[in-house]
Amino acid sequence: MVQAGEAAAAATETVSPLDKGLGLLQAPCAPQDIASLGWNLLREDLALPAAVLSQSRLAHNLAWMQDFVRAYGAQLAPHGKTTMAPRLFRRQLDAGAWGITLATAQQTRVAHAHGVRRVLMANQLVGRANMAMVADLLEDPGFEFFCLVDAADQVARLADHFGAAGRPVQVLIELGPPGGRTGVREDAQMQPLLDALARTGSAVQLAGIEVYEGVLKQEDEIRTLLGRAVHWLQRLAREGRLRRSPAVLTGAGSAWYDVVAEEFGRADIGGPLDLVLRPGCYLTHDAGIYQAAQARIDRTNPVAQRMQASLLPALQVWAYVQSLPEPGRAIVAMGKRDTAFEAVPPRPVLRYRPGDARPVAAPVHWEVTAMMDQHAFVKIAGDEDLRIGDMLAFDISHPCLTFDKWRQIAVVDDGYDVVEVIPTYF
Repeated sequence: MVQAGEAAAAATETVSPLDKGLGLLQAPCAPQDIASLGWNLLREDLALPAAVLSQSRLAHNLAWMQDFVRAYGAQLAPHGKTTMAPRLFRRQLDAGAWGITLATAQQTRVAHAHGVRRVLMANQLVGRANMAMVADLLEDPGFEFFCLVDAADQVARLADHFGAAGRPVQVLIELGPPGGRTGVREDAQMQPLLDALARTGSAVQLAGIEVYEGVLKQEDEIRTLLGRAVHWLQRLAREGRLRRSPAVLTGAGSAWYDVVAEEFGRADIGGPLDLVLRPGCYLTHDAGIYQAAQARIDRTNPVAQRMQASLLPALQVWAYVQSLPEPGRAIVAMGKRDTAFEAVPPRPVLRYRPGDARPVAAPVHWEVTAMMDQHAFVKIAGDEDLRIGDMLAFDISHPCLTFDKWRQIAVVDDGYDVVEVIPTYF
């Protein structure tokens, strides 16, 4: 059911004539109305460089991950910071997601304004303005919110603010490994935190346990952390400390969600349990660090082995060849302001010459060797048939750091017709 808040926010969304990566738009229009313009990427109706999403691959990835978690009796709360695109949040929720994971109070406010009614903030909520923002959202009786705690002092601060506001806040205890990020490190640190929670009355309500396993690199270390989380949730349930039923047990970034599903899928706390996985990058996937992680999952996980196809890269950046200054080098009009450049650089995968029938695969030896703000250096063979004005498509690694460079992202069908525009809210 579409919420009133979502309908109001959606009504204000527009595609602007000035937005980067769009074509010659004479006046603002609604994102879903862009299809009526008849634009086509290959016909050069978009101004390049442009970030582009594949409609069919988005649909495939959405269904694939939902089927995967369902096999383990788990639910999805995909990490929305990856895209910060409420129109994509809605697709995930409509497909069955339990909620949306976010990282900040500001992101939570954006999601709520667009109709998201359950947010897991996978972070500690600290600071008066941030707490006030969440407390204001909790005036909505249909909105459920969780944040993380790992220290007694933080619990006391939450209790002071939300107690005075008269709006209880649900929390998850975060467990973390030594040398990691946030989270309770040692079991001895847990009792002061539990004592602080017991003193808050109803202002701060313990709902479950959370971990983020992505700070670890070895599978045995990850399984140890996950086992610790199950142990503590079982103990909290026995001691009657949990204030939500079902209780919440949650973990999983985009690299080890299979291991989390396996370990948490066996959990038995003697009562109802919401087992929630939080991968964020699966919807668009990538051609770098998460592609390597997915290859491990496809190779070793029995559920993935039974499923058709795997996750597919759904986000590309298209750009023009703008200079061929010397043999073996092409300069492409795409830079760090357009796409992430991390350990795995963008990879040229398609070449299209305007007027040709279809794009063709880029030679496998082409590679991006360096990037500046607005330029990419592509190594090619000296005798390549490449011309100024040719269009190249690049697969990217770590979609989080490409999404945040674009306020509007075109969605294209398999014929490269522009069928929608996805606004982002970074």
